[in-house]
Amino acid sequence: MTMNKVQFQKGLSLDGFLKKYGIEAQCEEALAVARWPQGYQCPRCACKRVAMTHNGRRLWECLDCGYQCSAIAGTVMETTKLPLRILRLSEVGS
Repeated sequence: MTMNKVQFQKGLSLDGFLKKYGIEAQCEEALAVARWPQGYQCPRCACKRVAMTHNGRRLWECLDCGYQCSAIAGTVMETTKLPLRILRLSEVGS
């Protein structure tokens, strides 16, 4: 039987992946860092003054215009009700 190149590719092991992204808060933080590497900036007014709030997921609320944004707003994951850790695991399998 030949070796499956996808199954044996270099990268994170399942254990390493779960340590890095196994908890919902870890997935949310990873998405926020990937989306805003220099820190959050309001997509409407470009303000960097923000308050954090929760509505199921973390929300960034602009202190100038009041716009609220989550890490998944404006992405293909925006309307999902699934936990992010499940979405991340399904991406690895595909």
